[in-house]
Amino acid sequence: MILPNRITALIVSSLIGASVTAHAQQSEWTSFHGDIGSTKFSNVQSLTPETVENLERAWEFHTGDVADGSGELPETVWSATPVYANETLYLGTPFYRIVALDPATGEERWAYDSESTLEALTQPALKNRGVAYWESGQAGTCEKRVYLGTMDAELHAVDADTGARCEAFAEGGVLNVNQWNTVNDVFPFSLLQPPLVVGDTLLLGWAGKDWEYSVAPPGNLLAIDARSGDLLWEASFIPEEMIPRTGTANIWTAMTADPELGLVYAPVSSPSPNYWGGDRTDPIPLATSVTAVDIETGEIAWSFQHVRHDIWDYDTPSAPSLVDIERDGQTIPALVQATKQGFLFVLDRRTGEPLFDIEDRPTPQSTAEGEVTVPTQPFAMTPRPVGNPMELPDVWWLADLVSFGQCSRDRENYLYEGMFTPPSEQGTLFFPGTAGATNWGGVAIDPRNATLYVNASRIVQLIRLIPRAEYEQLDNAEGGNEEGYSPQEGSPYGIYLTDWSNWAGMPCWAPPFGTFSAYDLNTGDLLYETPFGRAQLEGFYGLESWGSPTLGGPVITAGGVVFIGASVDSHVRALDARTGRELWSDLVEAPAVSIPAVFTHQGVDYVVFAVGGNSILKPEVSDQVVAYRLSE
Repeated sequence: MILPNRITALIVSSLIGASVTAHAQQSEWTSFHGDIGSTKFSNVQSLTPETVENLERAWEFHTGDVADGSGELPETVWSATPVYANETLYLGTPFYRIVALDPATGEERWAYDSESTLEALTQPALKNRGVAYWESGQAGTCEKRVYLGTMDAELHAVDADTGARCEAFAEGGVLNVNQWNTVNDVFPFSLLQPPLVVGDTLLLGWAGKDWEYSVAPPGNLLAIDARSGDLLWEASFIPEEMIPRTGTANIWTAMTADPELGLVYAPVSSPSPNYWGGDRTDPIPLATSVTAVDIETGEIAWSFQHVRHDIWDYDTPSAPSLVDIERDGQTIPALVQATKQGFLFVLDRRTGEPLFDIEDRPTPQSTAEGEVTVPTQPFAMTPRPVGNPMELPDVWWLADLVSFGQCSRDRENYLYEGMFTPPSEQGTLFFPGTAGATNWGGVAIDPRNATLYVNASRIVQLIRLIPRAEYEQLDNAEGGNEEGYSPQEGSPYGIYLTDWSNWAGMPCWAPPFGTFSAYDLNTGDLLYETPFGRAQLEGFYGLESWGSPTLGGPVITAGGVVFIGASVDSHVRALDARTGRELWSDLVEAPAVSIPAVFTHQGVDYVVFAVGGNSILKPEVSDQVVAYRLSE
């Protein structure tokens, strides 16, 4: 769908882009989303729809830190955003090392090894999303630092110029974050997402072991002094009286901050256990929410809960993105929270008040033992939900034909009563699935015209609650990377979760399997939605109209080009921001499930992808870093 009048407006806006906000001055890429407002906007202007066909590989680098799971080490999942700062490119690896590269040549300047234990303590894979950068503004050793977290809950601080440990930070340069894991400590606080740096404060969340336990550590947000490693404050998101019965509601993904308002915006995840809530039926109003926290004190300023009594693992997957929107002649400071459900909640970031109408709609009720589902859920219908999640896709005729009608029989046999259909013993078709319509890649926003860009997956999953006695009798109750069997120990049910597919592994639901969309946030209008990427199965590529499931997110540039990897087919792409049309692509070694960095170094504009892969999409993994620039 393309709206010609709005596309014309976008073109005009790009031509008069001299009136840009402070966000639009981004020529470095100093954090996970480029800036602490999580816009993923780069002021690079040489990369335009007319020039990107001249992109060429400037260099590539291999970290050596990769495993496919066939040997002694678990497989790697590498979705690190390269960080460009201090005229250096910094990457964290899934072996928990830091590599510093020359941005122009890809040559290694230094490397730091945390010597972390390479074990899958909380995750099914060795996982890393990169590093954080801080500088004091003063000269001297360790006045510029790079921070790296590990799965075993250590935060390492090293000198950004040399890679030597910053001995004054915590204990000899290493902070044991697990010292604050004192309640229901059945797993360590895994530091897979780099901290958010705001001034001299590190805002730190953590990841846990999903789907394993009913009672787990309660989620908390830690504020750490960037110089000393001292704990400044701690914020928790579960009522104290509920903690003996549940856990998590943690922050496993990136965060966002508005220093002028003094607020950090925390995307808070779901409580445990993920797919049954009979022991936690009392309200947990901060769970599965976006919550604003005072940076100085840790006090909760406001919170908006987008799933009540979450039993779908619809945890808040990405950092909200900050944008100023125009409404009735006024400029309103807003944020946009993308969700796994496909909703885009647009809120006043001062108060948390919705800026578009949100409907409370009745939702299906559970028949599971002890479960008490809530009667309604909030539905954000403007902007239109991403990936069209409101109706289950039709049975795909091709998969149905190959399976002699299996997909159609499944559709009749399994439960589906709309979004928020509860997990069941019968088996529930789950759409969007647990990986969501959107995931941790989030959205990109052009602050000059309040235009939002987002990739979305359209994946239908099958989830079944397995009564405890039956689960304990299973011989091979094994799980993988967000699929298979999981025990939910302490609850009446284990679970089985898988993609809804036929015997040949073909999706039973009709394509597209992934889309790319643009929205005008001033009006809430959808500008276009188009299939994105190519699906791939056993070496065969799908049609362009089928699209691809995605992991990772887009970057929008001042030149009107979107850069994105994310798709199953192991291509990185440049899209025309006006239409979503593909302008350029390159084949890399695995799915580039990372956010690219787009920056200017010594007068030259670069686009850099970390190419790591993720078995949620397909088995291929890599340790490749690829940099692109325009040919001379």
